[in-house]
Amino acid sequence: MQLAFAPELKAFREEAADWLETQLSGPFRGVRGQTNQVDNVEERRAWEQAMGAARWSVVGWPEQWGGRGASIAEQVIFAEEYARAKGPPRVGHLGVELIGPTLLALGTEEQKARFLPAIAGGEAIWCQGYSEPGAGSDLANVKTKARLEGDRYLIDGQKIWTSMGMIADWCFVVARTTPGSVGPKGLSFLLVEMDQPGVDPRPIRQMTGEAEFAEVFFDNAVARAEDRVGAEGDGWKVAMALLGFERGVSTLAQQMHFRNELDEIVEAAKANGMAQDPITRQKIAKAHAGLKIMRYNALRMLAEDEAAAGGTLSGAAYTYKLYWSQWHKALGELAMDVLGQAGEIGANEERMPPLPTMYLMSRSDTIYAGTDQIQRNLIAERALGLPREPRGA
Repeated sequence: MQLAFAPELKAFREEAADWLETQLSGPFRGVRGQTNQVDNVEERRAWEQAMGAARWSVVGWPEQWGGRGASIAEQVIFAEEYARAKGPPRVGHLGVELIGPTLLALGTEEQKARFLPAIAGGEAIWCQGYSEPGAGSDLANVKTKARLEGDRYLIDGQKIWTSMGMIADWCFVVARTTPGSVGPKGLSFLLVEMDQPGVDPRPIRQMTGEAEFAEVFFDNAVARAEDRVGAEGDGWKVAMALLGFERGVSTLAQQMHFRNELDEIVEAAKANGMAQDPITRQKIAKAHAGLKIMRYNALRMLAEDEAAAGGTLSGAAYTYKLYWSQWHKALGELAMDVLGQAGEIGANEERMPPLPTMYLMSRSDTIYAGTDQIQRNLIAERALGLPREPRGA
């Protein structure tokens, strides 16, 4: 496996690093280093638009749709430089990383022309209408319904844990369009405008003081029939294809964010003397080694995907979410061990400091986007080809 970048990529790295440093130390210094997803929404939208104007927002997309047609190596480099420059979490990430690639792969030409420029240009923020109170890891248990009347669908139901739900312009919604259907059959994948009567997002306040999630209620909300991705009843296939993009190049940006968190833990340990404790040093070394393993496995996964021209996931790719969620959960525990009692004191009444916030958020890593139990089933059934787990009657 090639672990070094070709020399000719040096200029690309320098261009990316220079642009990021210029912007984040200049007009967008106010968002540099932010960790919350939804702070300073207007400035964060402006940041997305600036990235889009410079064609850095979706570097791997074709130039026709606002990208640079960047190779996997170039996409990895940009992800690394973005995290190294302490760029803020992307408020447009669900559009950039999930629905955008899905439309590129499965959307009609009309859908691409309508939606992709706004995603690439930072003009449209998206949220994900998958989870429901009774359909989390068991996504096939979706109860939200949509009925076709003429040239539009009318949607009724409820979604929960909707990231960006309070600020999003659009939502991609999995809804049941075949009456009486159960499981993955009879679902459709609809693109729904949020600013309309019948869509009611309500914030979910987290214990960290943030409200990155929303509960979204649909009451005769409208989606145009032409904004259905895939055929009616094929929503499960589209939904699963979209989830495959979660294991794309964005994983490298996530790892660089993890690197920043680990560096912050090391600095805290040096400052309060915990760096002299041999057990703490051993835990930090273990975290460092685990992050290196994560990086090498992700690079292998991306290289295999590129060689297969974006084909089906390799068996190794199914292990990624289980590995990083367990690693990050342990990193949160390490942060609290290093901080000691100081980690239990909030900076103010509304927000906790970054490392305690990371610890609290990391507790959910093994639940969202598929619990660890679900991930192990996927590895067994899809990667290893073992018999399916018996289902209840």
